[in-house]
Amino acid sequence: MSRKTEENKQSKSTVSTMKKWRFLLRYLKPYALSYGIGWLCLLFSTLAGLLFPYLMGGLLGADTQGGTMDAIAVLLATSTVNAIAIALFALFGTQAIFSFLRVVLFNNVTENALRDLRNDAFGRLIYMPMDFFNRNKVGELTSRMASDISQIQETLRTTIAEFFRQIVIVVGGIVFLFFISWKLCLIMLGTVPIMAIIAVFFGRFIRKLSKEAQDFTAVSNSIIEEALMGIANVKAFTNEVFNLNRYKENTQKMRDLQVKSGVWRGVFVSFIIFCLFGAIVFIIWQGMLMTQGPSPTLAKEGFYQFILFTIMMGASIGSLPELYANIQKSIGSVEHLLGLISTPTEHEVNKGTKKPEVHGNIAFKNVTFHYPQRKEVTVLENISFEVAENSTLALVGSSGSGKSTIASLILRYYEPVEGEILHQGTSASEMNIEHLRNHIAIVPQEVLLFADTIRENIKFGRPEATEEELIEAAKAANAWEFISQFPEGLATQVGDRGIQLSGGQKQRIAIARAILKNPKILILDEATSALDSESEKLVQDALDRLMANRTAIVIAHRLSTIRKANKILVLQDGKIIEQGTHEILLSQNGTYSRLVELQNLSEA
Repeated sequence: MSRKTEENKQSKSTVSTMKKWRFLLRYLKPYALSYGIGWLCLLFSTLAGLLFPYLMGGLLGADTQGGTMDAIAVLLATSTVNAIAIALFALFGTQAIFSFLRVVLFNNVTENALRDLRNDAFGRLIYMPMDFFNRNKVGELTSRMASDISQIQETLRTTIAEFFRQIVIVVGGIVFLFFISWKLCLIMLGTVPIMAIIAVFFGRFIRKLSKEAQDFTAVSNSIIEEALMGIANVKAFTNEVFNLNRYKENTQKMRDLQVKSGVWRGVFVSFIIFCLFGAIVFIIWQGMLMTQGPSPTLAKEGFYQFILFTIMMGASIGSLPELYANIQKSIGSVEHLLGLISTPTEHEVNKGTKKPEVHGNIAFKNVTFHYPQRKEVTVLENISFEVAENSTLALVGSSGSGKSTIASLILRYYEPVEGEILHQGTSASEMNIEHLRNHIAIVPQEVLLFADTIRENIKFGRPEATEEELIEAAKAANAWEFISQFPEGLATQVGDRGIQLSGGQKQRIAIARAILKNPKILILDEATSALDSESEKLVQDALDRLMANRTAIVIAHRLSTIRKANKILVLQDGKIIEQGTHEILLSQNGTYSRLVELQNLSEA
């Protein structure tokens, strides 16, 4: 690699690191005053700590004036010892106060900054396009956010403060040592640069290993989350061993990486300990030689001070590599969060601003679409149709024919590759995405309820709704009868993903949610296909009321439920092969007619 290329690479790395620090400082800036006071307290407590070896050395050397002393000399020596002892206690008190203030201030600033960071990260995450979640596993995202923020929390709260403290101790110690004995100081300086270079080298290497370990941890947590969320499927297919083996394989890789990291950490720590204690012994040896002989070049008091400073500096130098490695890990965590927060959200990708009246008139004009992650597979090809307001459009076809994709495009989860979708003649791409979705509600086949009360799950359709409106919506959805039978009524907890309710009850909660929203456009994604006959009748009755006086897009599995649809589209391989009413399509004896015949036979 040429020198110029290496310089460019180093420059880019520096810029990247500066960008990460600027990102972190953005969250510390609102609390700059408290943080600044905390840093002053840290500086004062550290400087106070540097006086300890100096005073302690004076205390130890105060009684080394000779074997016989007269009364005045004894009195003076005693006064000196007492003064130094009092000064040490005053020093400890001062240091304790500054340390307390520093800990409290750093903790408060850290928690405030991380609260803002968490809110921003989730705020960005929840507004990400659907394609983002297709490319990233939810379990891995949540695990990564938690682990990264915890790493940053520890660094801001203690690690960076300790790193600064040790640097001040090393630099301050060198200054004191120089005035005590410049010869011994030079011996100490001969060991510091070597240790610093090794610390930087190992810090970078350990950072790389730690980042890889974090990735494996996130994947492991994702496997756990997926297995537990789909525990019913795991047990139904007796795939416990399959999931366990996946997890074991990943944890083994993580273990191997951590062991490798531990070996290198052990080598580094052992090397530092050997060099550090070897240097201390060598300095003590040289210092003792200076205090011997008829004309010693170093006083006993100065020797004690030098030894204490050397021990303190040795401890500081020994802790620097670990602190540096932790800071490097935090920079890696900042990089992950910066990548998340820098990813464009739906609002930034879809820049439409128009907010026209939405009455439910929808038109697809030559729409072609493929998913961003599968560009080679065309899901919809040159689709064109129109839905009049307050009418019902049914979508029929085999799995993978494009029915759910049409619903996703209406909701603007994705944008067409070619063609356009119009609402009241206005292109969807020019419309404000929230404004459009405010006029759309969906009742899916698999209803997701939040682990909260029935009340909160229904209010999800319109959070500002009154209790009376909520009850009316529940009644219209045929849900009030079973809700009122629960001892806690609307305050009943539904459990994780609504596990404490039956399929029909969850569907009616979803319908009540849609009724409360009162949308202009309603999407029903096979809403009754998984229900028994009794539940289907109750749900279908509620759906009929919900579909009245609004545009309905019905993805049909049971064709008997779409006989009254104003228009039926029959899809195959992303194309419309038939369209018309139920009667017209039956008379054509085509695909739809065969589907009806097959379903009638299967239900007979």
